[in-house]
Amino acid sequence: MTQANNPLHGIKLETIVTELVEKYGWEELGSRINIQCFKDNPSVKSSLKFLRKTPWARDKVEYLYLKANKLPLPPPKDDNRGSFAAKTRPAKVKTPSAKPVSNKTVAAKAKADSDSDTASTESTTPVNADIWGASSN
Repeated sequence: MTQANNPLHGIKLETIVTELVEKYGWEELGSRINIQCFKDNPSVKSSLKFLRKTPWARDKVEYLYLKANKLPLPPPKDDNRGSFAAKTRPAKVKTPSAKPVSNKTVAAKAKADSDSDTASTESTTPVNADIWGASSN
């Protein structure tokens, strides 16, 4: 038996939605699960149509049904969407705000750096020696 540990086995989606509506009502259901089919002109038929096409919304409805009836809850899912486990996000790193640097300042600094680099290497190696090789004249 492959569905032995599935508490939703044999329960139709229509039954789940109907029981949740009876227990909470459309307004409370819409506030617990934030989806339009429970808020804007709700009906069982339109909700079923949406939930059958949208796996993350169906997961939320099934989770609420299990929780409301005190049935065993499923293990947290690994996917990013529709997961009920606490999602971990990287902490925001605050970087010290520096004054914006103009293009002129960057260009002047780059030129000064290149001048100092070439000044030290010019006297010992010829231009493009790394490409053509050092030649003895």
